Amino acid sequence: MEDHARGSVLVVDDEPTIAEVVSRYLERAGYRTRVAADGVQAIEAAAHQRPDLVVLDLMLPKLDGLEVMRRLREQNRDRIAVILLTAKGEEADRVIGLRLGADDYVVKPFSPAELVARVDAVLRRVDTAPSQEPAIEVGELTIDPAARRVFVSGEEAQLTQREFDVLLFLARHPGQVFSRNQLMDAVWQYSFYTDTSTVTVHIRRLRAKIEPDPAQPRHIQTVWGVGYRFQP
Repeated sequence: MEDHARGSVLVVDDEPTIAEVVSRYLERAGYRTRVAADGVQAIEAAAHQRPDLVVLDLMLPKLDGLEVMRRLREQNRDRIAVILLTAKGEEADRVIGLRLGADDYVVKPFSPAELVARVDAVLRRVDTAPSQEPAIEVGELTIDPAARRVFVSGEEAQLTQREFDVLLFLARHPGQVFSRNQLMDAVWQYSFYTDTSTVTVHIRRLRAKIEPDPAQPRHIQTVWGVGYRFQP
């Protein structure tokens, strides 16, 4: 029996052809995969055996993708990585999905090889998290790279994987300004990904979680016309 050492992926799509092709490509890349055809099956499959990542179609029977995301968050204390599959006309739902904590999205029709690259990138950030890097402490804010945890005034902030990666990258370069394109290249790790609006969404969510006054952020500051910087 083949050893799938790269992790487990739950593929949720009600189109059998898409689910089969995605699963086959992921298995060739070394992932263990399971398939669910609707939202209810997805919740049950994740409860039975927690996946490392879920490839989740937004338009599903019984429970839509956004509701599946909400329930996965309630079901698992440790957040499961999520990549959304969306149609071109689902931009509003895609933004909502990012706000709910999706790590990435792919617009249909898509290349299965591209989707595998996205899965690799999301899971690689967890696998390569530094084990010995000391915590970054700035005022009331503590960032622990080894544990991938953030505390604000002693209370843990519940960040998604991608939110943590954005914050850690900025905090490692205090005072330095990064454009949205630079953040996409450094954090999302694929330069062909051109929709930089997702950076804006993640910055907004981060501010809501770590800033005392998100409207006047102390740490994650906007440099108008350029990008963002972390202010110690």
